[in-house]
Amino acid sequence: MADDREPPPLFNNVEIDQRDDDNEDLFSSAIDVDVGVLDGDGQGPFNGTSEAPKLHLSQDVPDLDIVQVDRPAPAPQAKPLDELEKECGDQFIEVTVTEPQKLGEGMGAYVAYKVITKTNMPIFRKRSFSVMRRFSDFLGLHDKLVEKYLRMGRIIPPAPEKSVIGMTKIKMSNQAEQGSSAEFVEKRRASLERYLNRTAAHPILGVDPDFREFLETDMELPKATNTSALSGAGVMRLFNKVGETVNKITYKMDESDPWFEEKTQQIENLDTQLRKLHASVETLVLHRKDLALLTSAFAKSAAMLSNCEEHTSLSRALSQLAEVEEKVEALHNEQANADFSVLCELLKDYIALIGAIKEVFHERVKVYQNWQHSQQMLNKRREQKAKLELSGKPDKGNQASVEVVEWEAKVDRGQEEFDNISKMIKKEMERFEVNRVKDFKAIIIQYLENLMTHQQQLIKYWEAFLPEAKAIA
Repeated sequence: MADDREPPPLFNNVEIDQRDDDNEDLFSSAIDVDVGVLDGDGQGPFNGTSEAPKLHLSQDVPDLDIVQVDRPAPAPQAKPLDELEKECGDQFIEVTVTEPQKLGEGMGAYVAYKVITKTNMPIFRKRSFSVMRRFSDFLGLHDKLVEKYLRMGRIIPPAPEKSVIGMTKIKMSNQAEQGSSAEFVEKRRASLERYLNRTAAHPILGVDPDFREFLETDMELPKATNTSALSGAGVMRLFNKVGETVNKITYKMDESDPWFEEKTQQIENLDTQLRKLHASVETLVLHRKDLALLTSAFAKSAAMLSNCEEHTSLSRALSQLAEVEEKVEALHNEQANADFSVLCELLKDYIALIGAIKEVFHERVKVYQNWQHSQQMLNKRREQKAKLELSGKPDKGNQASVEVVEWEAKVDRGQEEFDNISKMIKKEMERFEVNRVKDFKAIIIQYLENLMTHQQQLIKYWEAFLPEAKAIA
């Protein structure tokens, strides 16, 4: 039987055997240290009758109130997180990313950002504070949140994408050439600010210890070397993504929940339409910039014509027309920038969020795969046990019985994990839909207001020029 052990789990990041150790530690701590591990109904993770008296004995400790006061917050467990989510309803946190500055020289240079936080949440030490953070710190924070909460079914707001070309230009540029990289830095600053505020708005991620440390600790964080594309961890991430992609293509889950089946199709359709709209808005921005360039060329031509025009009133009208066209050019550029910053960036953020939702859905599929793997191994162990009992080998039969019990526990845990992640995804999707409608409403209103403001300004320019045109005689 030594060679007849179970095969490894389907994914390296799922350690089925480790759950046994965790549960044993949890059980022993419930007896020896604290009753805070118990569920709300006073029951632990084991249902055996022999352990039940031990769990009830721990409830007779006289100073339970003192034990509950020292409970750490927040821990990534269902009950404390739910309580925190309810408590954070009337509180706010606002994060601003500003003052990007280049530090260092050559290929070792990087851009640091000032992160200013304002909040009324008592979990923070101050009401207003600021720290300096580099881009890799943001990526390191995202990796920590994914590691802790993705397996639970939480939708983790995606961090801004890395740009090797953009950063290389910044690293190799001198002080006089930094103007060409200013647009890239500003776009990144704005995307980092949106990322932090989206994370802070989450009732659980916003109070996470790592997130609070990122905002509060006024010192340089340990360098997140794993975020580098050329690091060993970066290469491993690349291989893991390839494996994940292959698994998504080759494995099709037999979906039993119609909600997930419908929501998966809805997410795919939403992703497709958002990408089309994003491409259209990008084209609109390019056309507005082209219109601004053509308007500038027209203004210069009108100015040159006014210089060689002998008719006084016509020359004056052409000169003022050139001035108006220059103002119109500025309006077109402002409108193009507004279209990009308001519409384009929102659509880009939501396309990335759709990707995060797909990751959570795939995480559920992986949990289901491991549950089914445990079920298959349980069936094999039961078959082996039956064969050993029929062959009259009691010693090996006892060992097989132990293995059957172990795999039964793993199956139960797998089913419980699958049920929990399914419930959490439904809860997260409800929150996502509410925020999506709210965000798009605000952005559409802001876009229309900007458009109307520019059009009204355009009308004022032409109304002011009209008397001069009528005065041509």
